[in-house]
Amino acid sequence: MNIRRVLTNFILIILSFIVQTTVFRVLDFGDIAPNLLMILTSATAFIKGDRQGLICGFFCGLLVDVFFGTYIGFFALIYMYIGFVVGKFHEIFFTQNIAIPIVIITISDFVFGFVCYVLMFLFRTKFNLGYYMMNVIIPEMVYTAIVAILYYPLILRINNDIDEKEEKEAKKFV
Repeated sequence: MNIRRVLTNFILIILSFIVQTTVFRVLDFGDIAPNLLMILTSATAFIKGDRQGLICGFFCGLLVDVFFGTYIGFFALIYMYIGFVVGKFHEIFFTQNIAIPIVIITISDFVFGFVCYVLMFLFRTKFNLGYYMMNVIIPEMVYTAIVAILYYPLILRINNDIDEKEEKEAKKFV
């Protein structure tokens, strides 16, 4: 991994966080905003593999923990696991097809919402799963999927450009 990829991923994480917490809070529907950090984590994991997904997920979750979390490491751990699991699909599926990554991002957001419900509410004996599903998890999942249709190709193009530059630099030394 070169410095260009690290810097680009860092910038993508920061920009996704800023846009998610500012622009999409203004464009929310019923207090539901898309999870751009989940899109970035899942897309990075799907494009580059489990190690990159794990690292990206850790830093995305850590950013959420620092600014909004009550327990440092809670969201970092969830994002990290999702990034690792999605990264396992890197070898199986073709990353250029947009349908499969969008489905995987949508499932990742559902898993994220459900795990947050179980760990944050269910253990506190708040058993209203139907309400939480219909008013938080599913609307966020749909909104995230719609935004992912536009955001995933951008992430894919940025990663392909970096790969091409890395290959050109590698050919210079051979």
